[in-house]
Amino acid sequence: MKFIEELVVEEFLPTFRSMLAEALRERGLTQSEVAEHLGISQSAVSKYVHGEVERNDRLLGDRRLRELVERLAEGLASGEMSRVQALVEAEVFVRRLERDGLLAQLHEEEMPGLAEYGDDRFAIHDPESTVRAAEEVLASLRRGVRILENTDDFPGLIPAVGSNLVECLPDADGIEDVAAVPGRILDLEGTTAVPADPEFGVSEHVASVLLAARAGGSDARAALNVRYDAEIVEALTDAGYTAVEFDAEGDLEPAIADALAESPDADVLYQTGGFGVEPIVYVLATDGPTAARVVREL
Repeated sequence: MKFIEELVVEEFLPTFRSMLAEALRERGLTQSEVAEHLGISQSAVSKYVHGEVERNDRLLGDRRLRELVERLAEGLASGEMSRVQALVEAEVFVRRLERDGLLAQLHEEEMPGLAEYGDDRFAIHDPESTVRAAEEVLASLRRGVRILENTDDFPGLIPAVGSNLVECLPDADGIEDVAAVPGRILDLEGTTAVPADPEFGVSEHVASVLLAARAGGSDARAALNVRYDAEIVEALTDAGYTAVEFDAEGDLEPAIADALAESPDADVLYQTGGFGVEPIVYVLATDGPTAARVVREL
């Protein structure tokens, strides 16, 4: 595991400081003055100026970095720029390199798995970024699955087709935006069998129910299916949840939309079966752990 901040410290900072130290010395500043501007010791300045610090050749060749160094050196040497102003400019530049510049490229080379997140893969510090949202969903689902694994009676609630716990990204518009347990959660001789860690795009049915509910006006981000039993629905309603039935033999999205039109705040959907269709109860929730805790209390 390699954090992009490590690249800032190990690659960017020595290269940037050495370039700026050289540029300031070229403008007639003493080692003491350079040390004061950079906030480092004079001996460190000497190492930078005399090439005793390893530098990243790709950063050295970056045109934007060279331009930044020249601008900061000129401003600091002339007194037109304060150290705080220089720091702010450098910080902004570093964040840009982290998002879509050379630091992002270096990070991808260190952590190739980040490439799967496409153009948003390096917006890690942005709370709205795809990479951060996706990892939060997966972490949330893992917590939810652990709750189910530690619920002794859960295997008795698993339907013949298996259960699944799903959670989606905030702006999900397709199955690929919904994470779930691959292969479903099964009852294996009275124990909860979870075949693998959650992944995106591996649930078709429960994910489709969640997406249909969201299309029908629900703000739920997660869903968990269990076997249907009138007593289960009654227990959920007695616990304060709103349950609504939908037609199992109709098209899923309009069937759920019709059900939610009558009960927009429903957090339990159920269908009592049909030709070749097993009756199922779906618990809707804000996240995976919440859905798991609802079922745990049954």
